[in-house]
Amino acid sequence: MTNGRALGANTWIWTSPLTDQRLAELAPRIREWGFDVIELPVETVGDWDPRRAAALLDGLGLSATVVVGMGPGRELVSTDRETIETTRDFLRHVVDIAATVSSPVIAGPIYTSVGRTWRIADAERRGCYRQLRDSLDPVVRHAMDAGVTVAVEPLNRFETSLINTVDQALEALDGLPVAGCGLGLDVFHMNIEERSITEAIRRAAGRIAHVQVCANDRGAPGADHLNWPGIVTALDAAGYRGPLVIESFTGDNATIATAASIWRPLAKSQDAIAVDGLAFLTGVVRGGGVSSPN
Repeated sequence: MTNGRALGANTWIWTSPLTDQRLAELAPRIREWGFDVIELPVETVGDWDPRRAAALLDGLGLSATVVVGMGPGRELVSTDRETIETTRDFLRHVVDIAATVSSPVIAGPIYTSVGRTWRIADAERRGCYRQLRDSLDPVVRHAMDAGVTVAVEPLNRFETSLINTVDQALEALDGLPVAGCGLGLDVFHMNIEERSITEAIRRAAGRIAHVQVCANDRGAPGADHLNWPGIVTALDAAGYRGPLVIESFTGDNATIATAASIWRPLAKSQDAIAVDGLAFLTGVVRGGGVSSPN
């Protein structure tokens, strides 16, 4: 752990969907590079074995965080009751997976499928947020019983029209237990949607449950224009003590490349996204790094 701030890498950098074999290959390398945390995506329950993963990570001294793949048909608002119940069941399974691998969170756009957009008037938006709270409440209660926090992630306007900003997320979650439900912040989306990333972090103080990081183009943190020292300082001031997890995506998988709009290489290699990002973030967390305007 670097100066009290754990740093992690999401396996989406290299592969999708995650499997037991790929995890067994990636986890030792991630640990050898110096990461503290490995982030495990759940796209479909059963893609990888949580008990096997827990034993592997325990042997390597790696902690885990869990993120949710919200694919087509996973909806908690503006849909039929059966779809909501099916999505709840999936999310409860993900909570159980998180508990098995000792992840403190499940994070992601836990409200609607990625890529689903529609024009939403103010009254409809307020209704969607009410429905989201009702739909999410049983999942949050289940998570609290398991010692897991649901971290709801705002996405940029091209990936959702429901929750794009910190302020919208705070409004949507208002009334759900803070102990079981918070915000998952991703600086990639914040760079698009927030007028000031650091000010948005300050407004989210007390409710930040998870943070994902990458360059503004989804490459390695530091190979960009973002004010990383300012971001880390704002997270410290907001009381966030959890890990910073590098999330990027591979262009080798057609499905994920299309979903994440990965049309070109983001670094000299996928490994470089992790290794270079880790080196840069280590310097920032220790008080070094280079600030740039934002």
